[in-house]
Amino acid sequence: METPIADFVNAYRESGVSRLHMPGHKGRGPLGCESLDITEIAGADALYQADGIIAQSERNAAALFGTAATLYATEGSSQCIRAMLYLAVLHAAPGGGRPLIVAARNAHQSFVLAAALLDAEIVWLWPEELPFSLCRCDVSPERLERALMALSRPPAAVYITAPDYLGGVPDVAALAETAHRFGAPLLVDGAHGAYLKFLPGAAHPIDLGADLCCDSAHKTLPVLTGGAYLHVGREAPADFAENGKRALAMFGSTSPSYLVLQSLDLANRCLAEEYPGRLASCAARLEALRAELRSNGWRTAPSDPLKLTIAAAKSGWDGREAAALLRRGGVECEYADPDFVVLMATPENPERDFARIRSALGGNPRRGAIRRPALLLSPPETVCSPREAAFSPSEAVSAARAVGRVLAAPTVGCPPAVPVVVGGERIAPDAAEVFAYYGISSIRVIRNR
Repeated sequence: METPIADFVNAYRESGVSRLHMPGHKGRGPLGCESLDITEIAGADALYQADGIIAQSERNAAALFGTAATLYATEGSSQCIRAMLYLAVLHAAPGGGRPLIVAARNAHQSFVLAAALLDAEIVWLWPEELPFSLCRCDVSPERLERALMALSRPPAAVYITAPDYLGGVPDVAALAETAHRFGAPLLVDGAHGAYLKFLPGAAHPIDLGADLCCDSAHKTLPVLTGGAYLHVGREAPADFAENGKRALAMFGSTSPSYLVLQSLDLANRCLAEEYPGRLASCAARLEALRAELRSNGWRTAPSDPLKLTIAAAKSGWDGREAAALLRRGGVECEYADPDFVVLMATPENPERDFARIRSALGGNPRRGAIRRPALLLSPPETVCSPREAAFSPSEAVSAARAVGRVLAAPTVGCPPAVPVVVGGERIAPDAAEVFAYYGISSIRVIRNR
């Protein structure tokens, strides 16, 4: 497969042209990659008005993913999530008041902040399972249907996360069918699942009926940090593809990284050639490792094929303690909390890395589960909109002394996790207990409220 962006930049590097343009390093510097770091010079195309080499590369990506359009982003899925919400709001019929989004509660911080910027109203789909877990929010089609039937007006979209941070995957196809019966497009934060398109079977959200889906290419594919895709499904409303660049430009820098764009471009060739086979081999290695760990007394949680999620508490360990055990063995995990440890692998991990996991964990000497009081979290009282909360004067306070106050900003930064409280919601005693459990010590609340 052609790699037009990478080819252009390499040719420019070899040309010896005097660089009387940005960036200031002029192609020289200590990192070694400066000669490949350019800006939107003649022939390099422009990310948000692409009609040249970037447009050609994006068409290659769309062919690989089987989409109506696949558009590049250099600021991660966070940029794409904001763009997806903007597209849904733009598509919704005007004159119906504030746009309404029905969303699974395990939404990334960028979703909540985008809703604040767009002044969207959120109807949350809360986790159906107990006890409460920060990173799990299974939502059934039946739960979604009940929520949609209870609405007073049509929603602009339904929004879910698949896979979630622990590797759980909801029934995307059934959720898409339910959303479509109510006239709502399905938006999917698929940040952790770009690779799913390239394993056997239809497992990627865009193949299962999603209208819009974002993928963080850098999380599971050989792409530099920040490289992401905004996918438009083949059956999605036509204006999603027509306005996709406009939506990304609304939330993106006018100085996109050409290093990131080259890595997205080169990934196309990888995905068109040997990478699917390597992905399948990696998934098989992880499945064998899961089985070996279980035979050694460790409990694992269901996850997507490239995650190893250790159910630490059920194995007798605090997850942070198990993460430290791995760290002493030369393994750094993706995430750890009191209950779980998450490790993410790709074909770029050599066999040595899997051997280190086996060696660090070994035979589990603690066969009994840790017994803790079950965490419970009730839906908080909504006092004001996320937008009003975000634009209100705020102050930092101790989480332990915040009961009764109204949150100003999300309490969970990075993972697509279940926010304990969202901006505009009142902090109840059970929320304070969850803060303490997960080590959240300071939060921002609306001043004088």
